[in-house]
Amino acid sequence: MARKRKVYEDDDGRTIVPMDVDGMPWYAKRMRKEERQRAKADLQERIAKGEALTRRETLRATFYAVLAGLTVVGIVGGGVVLFIFILWLFWK
Repeated sequence: MARKRKVYEDDDGRTIVPMDVDGMPWYAKRMRKEERQRAKADLQERIAKGEALTRRETLRATFYAVLAGLTVVGIVGGGVVLFIFILWLFWK
């Protein structure tokens, strides 16, 4: 259930002071996000040119692919175990 926002009579929705300044916690997150987007765009350009991935990038991609496969196997395996458990309860 969502929390209701407080409504003030004198609030017209304008920003008095922008809080996006150095040192605030969300400022660094935005900068890291922009850096990740730049790195991703750079990688996509290199892939489009046909350049090979570095060893570290290859290992990272392989690790994420194996992790995704293990996730799928875990979900399917968990479903099978749950199904067998439910059937065992019915037959008991």
